[in-house]
Amino acid sequence: MNAPVSPAETLRATLATVLDGLPPKQAAQAVDRLIATYRGATPTDAPILRDRADVAAYAAYRMPATFEAVRSALDAFADAVPRWVPASHVDVGGGTGAATWAVSATWSGARPVTVLDWAEPALALGREIAVANPALAGATWRRSRIGSSLALESADLVTVSYVLNELTPGDRTALVDAAAGAAQAVVIVEAGTPDGYARVIEARDRLIAAGFHVAAPCPHSAACPIVPGEDWCHFSTRVSRSSLHRQVKGGSLAYEDEKFSYVAAARFPVTPAVSRVVRRPQIRKGQVLLDLCETDEQLSRTTVTKRHGDLYKAARNATWGDPWPPLP
Repeated sequence: MNAPVSPAETLRATLATVLDGLPPKQAAQAVDRLIATYRGATPTDAPILRDRADVAAYAAYRMPATFEAVRSALDAFADAVPRWVPASHVDVGGGTGAATWAVSATWSGARPVTVLDWAEPALALGREIAVANPALAGATWRRSRIGSSLALESADLVTVSYVLNELTPGDRTALVDAAAGAAQAVVIVEAGTPDGYARVIEARDRLIAAGFHVAAPCPHSAACPIVPGEDWCHFSTRVSRSSLHRQVKGGSLAYEDEKFSYVAAARFPVTPAVSRVVRRPQIRKGQVLLDLCETDEQLSRTTVTKRHGDLYKAARNATWGDPWPPLP
């Protein structure tokens, strides 16, 4: 019997089919413009994705990375709420729907799904790609301006991934407040840069003020112990590259590492990690150094040595972003 195909594999295969025939030069030019726009500090007043070529380039350039980053955040959230499964999902600024694929990879089964975005070409391609995912068969793809006038329907889960950087400060605040007012759980993902982290922390503070409990990555809902300007909290996930992906990004490796910052919070009780690994573990002879964010609202470094037995084995296998000690 053949093993079931994962949502990640299905997504990659579907993207390859959809993007087949796209001239690499045209895609590369569109990607260069998109990179400049997404990395810019100025909020946009028009959809970044203007036409089918833009959307196809975006799908090759960003969708796999967004999927993996959101799935990593959702995995950590699911660990903190092991008996909870969202009965409905709204993806704000979802574009081609990467976050909806990540949700279906985290929790099996179909549920009402609504994707909101103001770029109709992105919604159209997202709808086309979603045909390959049974969990998204009934999804609604709706054009909507993402800003202060946004009205959200009630949902168990609201995701907002790589959207806050496109908004003015006022619109960012309005969006987070709208998500908090509509959802039982909110997961926000941004680029793993100092600015992305700052946007996540701002959103985290507003969610806590609205009565939410932080489930991940933080082991507490108190103030972040990181001193602004000195460091920032972010994580990394590995992304497989398709051949077209490598062409449009000008790389030769079969993978890349996506850096991201995130917060996952809920109105209901959560069980966050006792502590979380916030840097890549340093493996040395006979010992592993782990940098941790801990429940007592501080950052610390712990050394795990061979004399710790099974814990040492676990430390050698630990990765950046993992809970510590490891979940049973």
